[in-house]
Formats: sequence, structure tokens, C-alpha cells
Amino acid sequence: MSDPFPAVAEAEATGETAALFADIRATVGVRVVNLVWRHLATLDGALPWAWGAVKPLYLLGVADTAAVRFREEMILPKLSTLAGGEPASVDAVLASYDHSNTINLFALGALVAWLRGQTAAQGTPEQGPRLPAPDVILPKLASQADVSPDTWQRVLRLNHFGDRPQPLILASMYRHLAHAPAFLQRLETVLAPLQADGSLDRAISANRAAAVDRARVLARAISAERPALTDKIEIGVSAFVDHAIGKMVTICRAIRVARTS
Repeated sequence: MSDPFPAVAEAEATGETAALFADIRATVGVRVVNLVWRHLATLDGALPWAWGAVKPLYLLGVADTAAVRFREEMILPKLSTLAGGEPASVDAVLASYDHSNTINLFALGALVAWLRGQTAAQGTPEQGPRLPAPDVILPKLASQADVSPDTWQRVLRLNHFGDRPQPLILASMYRHLAHAPAFLQRLETVLAPLQADGSLDRAISANRAAAVDRARVLARAISAERPALTDKIEIGVSAFVDHAIGKMVTICRAIRVARTS
């Protein structure tokens, strides 16, 4: 079965794609290019068009400001404490994804709204200072061959929490955390009851709805010609915004809070 969301690996990127990946890392302030951008790189002309359309939202600080306002109002499920006991790489992974996913949620959410013709009728995107990117080094993005069968199955189980579409995008955060199997086991233990009683789903749904409203206002800052691959770009980006990124902003933020409690 072919991958429904194929992607260009960063190490294999060349030419314009490699240059765009480097620009994304520098602009967003991340060490790893998000899977959505690597997927767009497989569609002819999609990556340069999409990055050109939303890069101003990063540079102007409107995506960062939206992230700040969003975090002030987020509904977070209450997790049992996850403090202590893990390698520093765990907090590095969480800090990186908390930063990049939340900002990407608004820049890419604005792009989806623009592509769907759902830009807000009024409102001005609020500009502000850029959020400082965490200065961290991430472990290797683990594949099934890199970890034990038990750990990989736990990655897959965790990935189903808060999201059930088919095909299901595998959230990269869990693949980075797979190098800390003891932490993944603790994480599953504290998330499973919230998944079972529906509180995790409710928090994700509420935060996703709030993010959509803000993203539609940000879409007013996008100025671009409609691309030839409008439908394919919209399908690809919305799959990440509505599901993979849309669930992980809540999950990652809740985990970081539980790491300090």
C-alpha cells in the first residue's frame, strides 16, 4: 500500500527543495522541517507556492501572536504528573514541538482557510514579536527498525489518542520520543484514562475550533495567486492542520504542564 502522505526526507532534499527546507528551519526556528512541508515537496510546485504564501505570517509575527493568545485560552486536560526521571532529550523534543506546532497551526490554518475561501469577513491580524525558538538538539526521528517492537506499538497506540481518521498521519513527536521508551510508557499510562473518558477528545475539539476562528482572521494577511494544484494542496495541508497538528498542540502542551507539576 502506498503512503497517502509521501514526504521528501530532509537528508535527501536537493536543489530548490533543500534551499526551501533551510529557509523554513531558519524562519520558523526549528531543527527539523515539519512533515507537512516535506509532503508538499512531493507535489510539483506546491512547496515554493505554499511557503511563499505563508512566510510573511511568520516574519510579521502574526502567527506567533496568535499562538500567544491561543495559549492564554487553551483548555488543557489534567494529566497526572510526568515530572522528572527522563533524559534531557524528552524536554528538548517537547519544547521544539510545542513551539513549532502551535505557530504552524495558525500559519497553515490560515492557508487552509484561504484555500477554502473561508477567510474572515473582518478583523485585522495582530502583529507582534517573534517567539524565541528553543535552542535544542533533537534525537533521530525513529523508525520502526530503530526501537523495540513494544515501543513501536506504543507509538502507534499513542498516535490514535485524540484522532481517528483514516488514513492516520503518524505524529513525528512520538517518533522522536521513542528513544525514551520509559517516558512513553508513563505517557500512555496518564493519557489512556483521559482518552477513555473523552476528556482528551473534548479539549482537542474545543482548542481546534478556537484555532480555526483565529486562523480565518490570519488568512486576511495572505496575498497570493491561486495555485494550479489548489485541491491537492488543500487536501494535504488540511489533513495535517485538522488532525496531526490539530491534536498535538493540545497533547504536547498538556504534557509540558504535567512535566512541571
